[in-house]
Amino acid sequence: MHDIRISGGRVVSVFTGETFAADVLVTGSDISGVVPPGTGGEAARTIDATGRLIVPGFIDAHMHIESSFLTPAPFAWLTLPRGTTTVLADPHEIVNVAGRAAMRWMIDAGQATPQTQVWGVPSCVPALAGFEHSGAHLDASDVDDLLKWDGVRALAEVMDYRAVVSGDPRMHSVIEAAREHGAILDGHCPGLSGEELSRYMATGIDSDHTKNTPEVVVEKARLGMTVMLQEKCLEPEVVRALLALPQLPPLCLVTDDLAADHILSHGHLDHIGRVAVAAGLPALDALRALTWTPAQRLRLPDRGVVAPGKRADLVLLDGALEDFAVDTVLSGGRVVASGGRAAYDEPAPADHPFARSVHVPGLPDDEYRWRVDLADGRHRFRALRVNPVDTYTEPTEIELDVVDGLVQWEGRTALCWVRNRHGRDHTACVPVTGMDLGDGAVTTTYAHDSHNLVTLGTTVTSMRAAAQAVLADEGGVAVARDGAVTARLSLGVGGVMSAASAQHVADASSRVRDELGAWGWRHRNPFMSVSTLTLAVSPTMKITDLGLVDVLARDWTPQVLDSCH
Repeated sequence: MHDIRISGGRVVSVFTGETFAADVLVTGSDISGVVPPGTGGEAARTIDATGRLIVPGFIDAHMHIESSFLTPAPFAWLTLPRGTTTVLADPHEIVNVAGRAAMRWMIDAGQATPQTQVWGVPSCVPALAGFEHSGAHLDASDVDDLLKWDGVRALAEVMDYRAVVSGDPRMHSVIEAAREHGAILDGHCPGLSGEELSRYMATGIDSDHTKNTPEVVVEKARLGMTVMLQEKCLEPEVVRALLALPQLPPLCLVTDDLAADHILSHGHLDHIGRVAVAAGLPALDALRALTWTPAQRLRLPDRGVVAPGKRADLVLLDGALEDFAVDTVLSGGRVVASGGRAAYDEPAPADHPFARSVHVPGLPDDEYRWRVDLADGRHRFRALRVNPVDTYTEPTEIELDVVDGLVQWEGRTALCWVRNRHGRDHTACVPVTGMDLGDGAVTTTYAHDSHNLVTLGTTVTSMRAAAQAVLADEGGVAVARDGAVTARLSLGVGGVMSAASAQHVADASSRVRDELGAWGWRHRNPFMSVSTLTLAVSPTMKITDLGLVDVLARDWTPQVLDSCH
């Protein structure tokens, strides 16, 4: 006897594109039959799928659990009702804070969930060696060891693509260690093209999930890269360029970085599916990019299709396929969600060893007072320009007065101030332009990828208020306006995650998001735009605890340009 019969529904074949009436039989964790309605024998339980589509569980081939601000168990509880039954998680946020022990903890926490969580070994810890200080360091021997752990399948995104292209020995030794294991090699190479792209791919790296022009997306697909499209990549012109090809290349739809409040209000991979369809990708192609293609990418041949002998990771959809309206979810034959809600109790907060990880004893009295060795007068300074759409930042300049060695920046610009939180007394700052901001500030320890204490603000008073709130919480995000804290999200797990419930984290992150918008920081993904100001492998200029980095040149850039007369 079968355990479950799903009857009355219509199965969508990701192989042929057909939709056909069938009953799906489940025994244990597997699909034991896809049969004509009413046939195939008895079942202990029947699930009525009348009027619904039966599709494979969604698979996320590139994401970071820490970006939800949740630990693995609450993350699974929140995303399973959205149809996400499998993820390849790259824990490079918490590993940059706490190293190998953090990866061990994440894997163990993930194994306790009904969601399949497989893992990639962070390739860049720190993200840009020699240009920043993180809380940990992984070399080729660490990568070699970590790839032997159960549940580990990949070398996670190789972000320092300039090091790969230039032949940097450290980066190449990490890649070679992964190749010897036969691991999946995931990439991160925004805008890389031509000879440099070939040099990068010649190492064996064969995917990219970053934002590129339509021409570069096609070039990467043409050369055999698995194109992974997250929300910011799903522009209509990109989709048109791919559909114009003689054959649509293999695609994966991925989330990369989504906060808990976004998942709760908009969705997870189901949301990315809707975004893809809105951008012009046919619904069947979007479904393949959520199921079969990522299954092949992750070398998980037991899933990604509704077929006998495959793992019973199944999603029942209401309405048309393009709506990706998830109702019921099975993971390994277990009903884990129904009616858009988890079918099991939310897990209790997990014990963790990553409290008190923000090693900043307090703010000096002169914090955010920008001192320079310049004569009184007006000077030109390098600045970062942000935009409201993506995480691309470009160098610009601003004229500011200097009086008695202090830059008079208040009232003229926002200032990003980075303080090392890993026991080193390093600070750096840069003006930030591109947003119309009032009196306010945001401080975060969720700051890619070293997760130092980063404060962005327009007045010293607001910056101090936000920073002190985060230090009191031993990590997190806080927004201050007019000198008073108006929203805060405590992230006591390494300064990047919360041990609280998914609902609590979603509510807190939503308030922070709203307050950022009210301050004037209006961005498609405000958490990512703030937290990537320090991501020194993301074009084109960033700031670390040691100074300003020209990402493309992989070199320092001067803060002072010249004097104005």
